[in-house]
Amino acid sequence: MFLRTLRAEGIKLHRSPVWLAFLFLPILPAVMGTFNYLQNIGILQNEWYSLWTQHTLFTSYFFLPAIIGVYCSYLCRLEHLNHNWNAVMTAPVPTATIYIAKLISASVLVLLTQVWTGILFVISGRLCGLTSPLPPDLPVWLLCGAVGGVVICALQLCISLLIRSFAVPVGIALVGGFAGLAAFAKGYGTFFPYSLLCIGMRANQPGGPMACGTGQFLAFSLGYILICMAFAVTWLKKRDVVT
Repeated sequence: MFLRTLRAEGIKLHRSPVWLAFLFLPILPAVMGTFNYLQNIGILQNEWYSLWTQHTLFTSYFFLPAIIGVYCSYLCRLEHLNHNWNAVMTAPVPTATIYIAKLISASVLVLLTQVWTGILFVISGRLCGLTSPLPPDLPVWLLCGAVGGVVICALQLCISLLIRSFAVPVGIALVGGFAGLAAFAKGYGTFFPYSLLCIGMRANQPGGPMACGTGQFLAFSLGYILICMAFAVTWLKKRDVVT
């Protein structure tokens, strides 16, 4: 039953417009970050590491949270249309299965987006004339960023369940990215779900340790995911979805 539900979510994504967001939106922060790096190359002299700070400045705080908001809104959009929630909620599928299938689908999209972000970073560096070896921690930055992205997925899915609009949850995700920057700057990034993305990607200190311990980062990430999952399942069971 779970595999069928997961396959149904995959069918929604097949040839969907969400792939346009996946393909083109990450290009914007890559271009902006590269331009910013070239304009300040006299100050930013740490080559790949400096370029990474400029890319993640735009990616982790602004664009990627909004992209995740698009993914999650789209995964819930079809249920919000044409009274489809009535069919979903009367199907012999556990409520938790519905949410987990959507979370896995969104998480796969986030992981693919991180891979695409890494490819754009390498291309940008070569276009900038960087010939030194790539940072060996680049896969770790991308993977930990994906973990932070999954946390945002879990939260955004809850928001998209509550709000039928497609655009409003995306706007909330964008505001969350800005708020994540403020929380991180104040030292509260670990306690704010939208900040975990930039913490995982080492947005400010790519050459140093994570802003918090790896164990703490994973514990908070898992905690947020479980809280969002519990909320979503409870909402669907107790309140159901107004269609």
